[in-house]
This record gives sequence, C-alpha cells and structure tokens, in this order.
Amino acid sequence: MTDKTVLVTGACGEIGQALVQELSKRGGHRVVTADIAPLPDTIKDLVAEHVQGDLVYKIKTFYDYDFDIIFHLAASLSSKAEVATEEAHRINVEGTMQLLMLAAYRSEKYKKPVKFLFPSSIAAYGMASLEVKESAGCVKEDEYNTPHTMYGCNKLYCEKLGMYYSRYYGQRHLDPNPPVMLDFRALRFPGLISAFTLPSGGTSDYGPEILHAAAQGKPYSCFVREDTKISFMAMPDAIKSLLMLTDVPRENLSHVVYNVAAFALTAGQFRDRALKAFPGADIRFEPNPRRQGIVDSWPEDVNDSLARNDWSWKPDYNVDAFFDQYFLPEIRKRYGK
Repeated sequence: MTDKTVLVTGACGEIGQALVQELSKRGGHRVVTADIAPLPDTIKDLVAEHVQGDLVYKIKTFYDYDFDIIFHLAASLSSKAEVATEEAHRINVEGTMQLLMLAAYRSEKYKKPVKFLFPSSIAAYGMASLEVKESAGCVKEDEYNTPHTMYGCNKLYCEKLGMYYSRYYGQRHLDPNPPVMLDFRALRFPGLISAFTLPSGGTSDYGPEILHAAAQGKPYSCFVREDTKISFMAMPDAIKSLLMLTDVPRENLSHVVYNVAAFALTAGQFRDRALKAFPGADIRFEPNPRRQGIVDSWPEDVNDSLARNDWSWKPDYNVDAFFDQYFLPEIRKRYGK
C-alpha cells in the first residue's frame, strides 16, 4: 500500500513533536515537516524531509507536493501574539490562508480532497466577566465566540476560512456538480500538557510550570490567581483526538469545529498536587495583569458532546490518571526525584 504523504507545520513545537512520533509508530505515512527551526533530535530520523524557514514564504514550494493530509500546527501563541499583534496576524492568518488555498487547489486539480487538520483553541472564546465565566460552566462551540486576544481572533477567523474554502469557495455549493473541495476539520484544544517537552511560555503553561519547578526544588511565582480555572488535557489525548478526527469518515461529521476536553483545574489545585508530590515546594501566586486577563477570558470548561456523539471521542486521562500515570512519573525520571 502506498504511504500517505503528510505535511506537519510547526513540527518542532510540543504538539508537532508528539504528532510526528505517533505517525511514525502508526506507519503508512511519509512525513514532511516545516518549521522556522531545525528539527530536534527527538524526531529528526522520523521525517522524510524538513523545510526550514518562515512558512508564509515557503508555502509556494509545497505546490509540487502531493499531500493527502495537512496538519497545520504552526502559530504565534497567545502571550507572544499580544506583544507582536501584526506579526501574529501574518503568521496565524496569512500562513493559514495560503495553506488552505494550496489544499483547495490540489483537491480540485486532482479530484481528491486533501484533509486539512487545524488545531484551534479555547482562546476562540471570550467571557465578558468572571461572573459570566463562572455561570457559563461548560460552553459549546457556538457560544461566547467573542475572543479577547489577537491569537483568539486569529483562530476563530481561520476556522471560518477553513469552512469557506471547504464549502463556499467560488460559491461552488450552488453548482449541481461541484468539483472536489478540501476537507477541513478543526479541534478547539484546551491547555495542553506534555510530560516529555518543557513548557514553552504559553498562557496556559502555568500548570506544568508549577510542577516542573516543584520537581526541581525551585521556587515558582505563578502568573495567575489561585482560583483561576480552565480546561486541560494530556498531550497523548490531544494527539489521540487529532488522529481520531482525521480518520473519521466525512459523512459522520455534523460539524467542522469540535471541542475536546479532559479535566478542568484551578491553579491552586495544581499547587496542591505539586505539594503532595514534592513536599516543601515553594509555589506563590503573583498574577500578571495582562496574562491574567487572557486566562480570565477563557471558559472554565468546554462541552465536547459533539465530538463524543459524532466520532466517539473520550480522553484516556482524567485528572488522577494524568498526574499519577502520565505526568508525575515522567518528570520524576527527568529530575531524578
């Protein structure tokens, strides 16, 4: 059987490395990666080809590739995007749009829909106040779509771009015999935590940063309040959900954008877990107003019933399994604790 040719952008990031490793385990894929950085040793031998450089300027080189699946992970994340808004828009929107145009072109030319998997985010939501956030509880995909950040605006707009290029581009839905169009699918991820890569400064990284600091015996000043609560997920479940959505037949999908969830915790609960695992850990709370404001605009949790109903989504790691079976054993190995 011919291997499927897969493009993974942003392959050097936490999701990218984990995804490439899982695709390699599965077999049957020729993986091409793209990132502004060189590939880390963890995945270098698993990749057929790596294209290094600014994706916006490299996309034209991909028109000669016959991709079956595109995982577009490259992005400027929330905290950085608030500092460099124009650059974030260029990377997050222009890069995504150009890649969607490429996928739409190849789908039509070769009469074979390219699957385009897009990791969106809980940043696509925007809660008007803490009172609204608390009362809303688990939010659905079509609720509170008023993001407060450049990153969230970029993600929400790119979801809409994906819908456009897969359904309405050229108003082809009016054609009685429309040409084949790309197959766009998006997941709104919560805060993701990997046991194998270090936190990279994301706005939801205060949870793993607390645990890494405690394991090393280093003091840590958490940049959000103790009562701050959002949804989180273990990285293996993020990869599982991404590949489940990739595999499900198009006719089984009632939506284009899906929430996925695992567990919701406060920053104080992360501190308590750290103290239980590493007694004497020095964890303090010194909220940063800008970063606190970002997290306050995200929902406490999300409703993922659409994913559960349409493609039988269910996480492997609830909160106890996440700590006891996945995260704590690995960081103890990392730091010799």
